Amino acid sequence: MKKIHFIALSLMAVGYTYAQEVPTTVTETAELLPDAPAQEVPKPEPKIEVKPAGRILIDAGYFNANEQKDKFVSGVAIPDVRMGLGVRYGEWKAKIDIGFAYGKISPKDIFIEYNFSKHTLLRGGYFVHQFGMQSATSSSFKISMEEPQSNEAFFNSRLMGLMLLHQKDDFMGTLSLFAEGESMKQSSDATGDQGVGMMSRLLYRPQRGEDKIFHVGLSGAFETPRYNSNAALNHSSYILKTPFPTRIAKVTAQQATIDNATFLYKFSPELLFARGRLGVEAQYYYVNVNRKSGFENFKASGAYGMFRAIVKGNPYEYNEIDGGIATPKPGALELVAGYNYTDLSDPKAGILGGRLNDYSLTFNYYINKYMIWRVRASYTGVTYRQEYVPNGTNRDIPNTNLGLIETRLQIKF
Repeated sequence: MKKIHFIALSLMAVGYTYAQEVPTTVTETAELLPDAPAQEVPKPEPKIEVKPAGRILIDAGYFNANEQKDKFVSGVAIPDVRMGLGVRYGEWKAKIDIGFAYGKISPKDIFIEYNFSKHTLLRGGYFVHQFGMQSATSSSFKISMEEPQSNEAFFNSRLMGLMLLHQKDDFMGTLSLFAEGESMKQSSDATGDQGVGMMSRLLYRPQRGEDKIFHVGLSGAFETPRYNSNAALNHSSYILKTPFPTRIAKVTAQQATIDNATFLYKFSPELLFARGRLGVEAQYYYVNVNRKSGFENFKASGAYGMFRAIVKGNPYEYNEIDGGIATPKPGALELVAGYNYTDLSDPKAGILGGRLNDYSLTFNYYINKYMIWRVRASYTGVTYRQEYVPNGTNRDIPNTNLGLIETRLQIKF
């Protein structure tokens, strides 16, 4: 009997001990099981953003010229009207911009862009590829009202192509592959072989603060001959030209027609410096057009410099993406003194496109974030120019001097 009692007591003790060691609740049991894998929270679907955009430029001007007086007619104009849309979806962006100036419809920026990160993007379509400071600035934000003639002569305006841009800290670079802009306006069966090329802009920018801005850069490009409606010149020539600095009267200041061309290369160093409310920017251009055997290569060059000062407002700031000084804040008053020299005459090549000197003084009032009022006074002189005559003797064009004063009210949203 004692053995039975002992065995019973022993079994009860073992059972009690086991009960203490083994969990008896669902919670306790769950704690011993391995954790279930956490479910990933799905990312929210990006929202599509659509923003309308547009601009209106209203100009008035007075001209005084010694030649071509029938063309330099004082008056008023609306030289640029645009409407467009900007669309963003996640890392994707698109833009469509159409111009309506002087009653003509013309495509402007039309592109799609993908942002790999906040430092790198790839853009494809029809747009202005970067070649120097002026190329990164919209035509409505030119601080001297009109861009320097050297940039007009040696830049390509809009092109069809791809541009990769990377900027981070002290460095910025772009690389573009493109086809000529005529490919946006006509089909290839009409243009024939399309001109193609590549372009790059590199910047070192060690100072990008509000009180100290400094960068140096170099742009380079290579391209094959461009489209010309004259069959004898089509894709065997280049036309480099500049207008007089007004859009009220559209008068050509310089024009060099380089025939028997095989390819072109060009480069452009640039400098930007600002301290507080004072700034200086300068750029030099050089182009060499290689020509067929028996024809001398054509060489041209140009440069501009601008001194700018905010007489009322905050110090200059740097724009990381564009690689230049940002548009001053609303309420700012600014003065800009500029000089431009462009030489499109190469007597060794027998091509005299003209030599131009331009002096200007511009006042800018940044009314608000959408409106700017500008006033520009300038003097432009063109010498040493001939008119191109195919298979003939070029004709001399009289030296032309133009003094003007213009004002512009612009709205951009």
